[in-house]
Amino acid sequence: MEAPTRHIIDLPKRIVIGERALDQLGMHLKELFKPGSQILIITGSTVHSKYYAYIKQEAEDAGFSVDYTLTSSATVDEAERVAEEARRDRVDLLLGLGGGRSIDLAKYAAASTDKGFVSVPTAPSHDGITSPFVSLKGFERPYSKQAKPPKLILIDIGLLMSSPPRLVAAGFGDLIGKFTAVLDWKLAHKLRGEYYGAYAASLALMSAKHVSAYAREIGLRKSEGLRALVEALVSSGIAMCIAGTTRPASGSEHLFAHALDVVSKSPPPHGEAVGVGTIMMSYLYSKDWRRIRNLLRLAGAPVTAKELGVSDEEVIEALMRAAQIRPERYTILGEHGLSRDAAEELALKTGVIS
Repeated sequence: MEAPTRHIIDLPKRIVIGERALDQLGMHLKELFKPGSQILIITGSTVHSKYYAYIKQEAEDAGFSVDYTLTSSATVDEAERVAEEARRDRVDLLLGLGGGRSIDLAKYAAASTDKGFVSVPTAPSHDGITSPFVSLKGFERPYSKQAKPPKLILIDIGLLMSSPPRLVAAGFGDLIGKFTAVLDWKLAHKLRGEYYGAYAASLALMSAKHVSAYAREIGLRKSEGLRALVEALVSSGIAMCIAGTTRPASGSEHLFAHALDVVSKSPPPHGEAVGVGTIMMSYLYSKDWRRIRNLLRLAGAPVTAKELGVSDEEVIEALMRAAQIRPERYTILGEHGLSRDAAEELALKTGVIS
């Protein structure tokens, strides 16, 4: 299939990464948005207590009006509530402050209200800090949908240093998944004629390779490791912006993670499950799955069901159901997915279950 004749690429306008980057929030807001605009900050209670007062002061000193709303869950209903609040208060700009939940809710509400969106992540847990896609519960199926990319992304390395270890591991796992996601995209192109964007695929693959070189530093929580992690997350998000699809960043490993989220009584962070899924999908592709497992270990990420906090049976069930999460998205799992025997054998051979 030929590439679309009209391909619109919507990218962030400014990305700021560095130590004490938060100190310059007001300056960047003033340069990108009209002073006097009303900002609604979307955040959770813990992040609010730590950072809201400082961010409010920064924005108000730059001439903006600021209010906030606390979020409770990453659901479509909650995103609609935030959007309605933004409409009622005539908000000009939505700022997502926190982890994946707050940023996705702000992103969805900004798209719904056609307002500006700013991303200020407090944890490097996924590439949604840059991408135009959201992952919320309440859609007809558990996968990402398009919204809009942030106009400004501000990433403070010092702030991220205090993020929970599991969220750092999740970010690394999410990035490692690009190794198999790109293979799945290429496979769908060859077998189904699906559009394949070589540049976007190369950019996503580069993100995975870049972060792999810093696995040990990430596991040791060194600042250079966290910087490499967030740079790779940004790069992966940009790849999705360029492609206009999550294809360069999400394949069979993500389908497994989404399925595990459905079947597990206590689902792990999404990126952790993606990392474990990448081990197994690499095996199916006859790639060096042991290297993937070792990289995850170096970065402090889980590699077994027990370390994920899920049962062996839940892993098997997720493998069996993964292909049905997005039937239209062709991957190494095929149209019908794995049988129970094949799923169990895969998980056993890669050491994910025992």
